[in-house]
Parts: sequence; C-alpha cells; structure tokens
Amino acid sequence: MQASPKVRRLVSLLSRLPGVGEKTAQRYVLHLLTTDPQVAKDLGHELGTLHEELRPCERCGNVAEVPSGSLDGDEVSCDICTDSKRDSSLLCVVARVHDLMAIERTGSMKGRYFVLGRLLSPLEGIGPEQLPIPRLAARIQSDAVTELIIATPPSVDGEATALLLKRELGELEVKMTRIASGVPHGGEIEYADPITMGRALAGRQAL
Repeated sequence: MQASPKVRRLVSLLSRLPGVGEKTAQRYVLHLLTTDPQVAKDLGHELGTLHEELRPCERCGNVAEVPSGSLDGDEVSCDICTDSKRDSSLLCVVARVHDLMAIERTGSMKGRYFVLGRLLSPLEGIGPEQLPIPRLAARIQSDAVTELIIATPPSVDGEATALLLKRELGELEVKMTRIASGVPHGGEIEYADPITMGRALAGRQAL
C-alpha cells in the first residue's frame, strides 16, 4: 500500500496543509480508502469548488460564500457584515481570518471586523504601504465607527502594527482600544481558548 503511486500522490498533497505531516496524511488517505466512498466523493467535490464558492468579503476580508448566480465582478459580503443586529459603530481589527474566527467563538464581540491580511514586519519586507490602512480609514468614516478594537497578536509584529494604526488613524478622532492581557505574549490569537479570548476582549484598554 505504501508503494502505491496514488497513495504517495495523495500523501504528498495532504502534507502541504499546515500541521499535517506525512504520517498524519497517510492516516487520512487510508481512512478515506476504508470508509464510505461517498465521504471521499463529497470531500473532493467541496474542495474542487472551493475557489468558485468562497471569496473574501469585500467589506471586511472575512470568508464569504458566493451567492448562486453571482458573476466574478459582483460584490460579496459575509454573514457578519450583513447581520443587521451587529453594532456597526464597533469595529475590531484582526490580522487574519483565523483570529476573527477565534474571537467569534467567544461570543463576546457584538460589532464587526476588518481583516488586515498581514502584520507590519520589516524582516519580511512588509511595510506600512503593504497594509490596507486607507481602506480601513474609509471604513471607519463610512460606518461612523466610534470604537476601534485593535486585536492584533501580542507579538513584536502585532504590537508594531497596533502602534502604526494608532499613528496613522489618530486624526480620525475614533476611540482606539487594545485587547488586554490574557493572551500569552508572543502567542497567536488563533490558538487562544474562548475563556481567555473573552477576558482579553472584556478587559481591553485605551491604546
């Protein structure tokens, strides 16, 4: 079975996923091979249509499902941006969609989000011009945002990004807060448990 070219190809593809090593990928392949064939067919179909049915939300950068019949140029919005019960005056800035999902799991965030997509990182060649700060500023003004929660990770790059946002958006006269302690320094928001993340949001402080 290990010598099968098909298995080797599948293991090689699955091993490219974050956190999936060769042994784990092999277990996935063998499990799919021995379970109900429909599971593999459904998985293959969903993966095959992933890029056609999911796109970044035009407003916040979250993952959004493309409505049936939509064309490539049509605007796509996520469920959070279209939820009328959300407080549009409260905007939470995160680095990645993973962080947005981690905060959502706490149930503590009643406003909306803005995904930067990256953090300020001179070592990786990411400067202020690579961050969507002008689009964020426009969002703050169009939604009449009264509080901007900076929820970047408590890492060197995350703190540098928070300070950059404070400097660049200072003239907008919007209240800026930073998520409080509770998330380990140098850690990633994505891996914070709901209780810790909830406390960090509840104890946010002025930036």
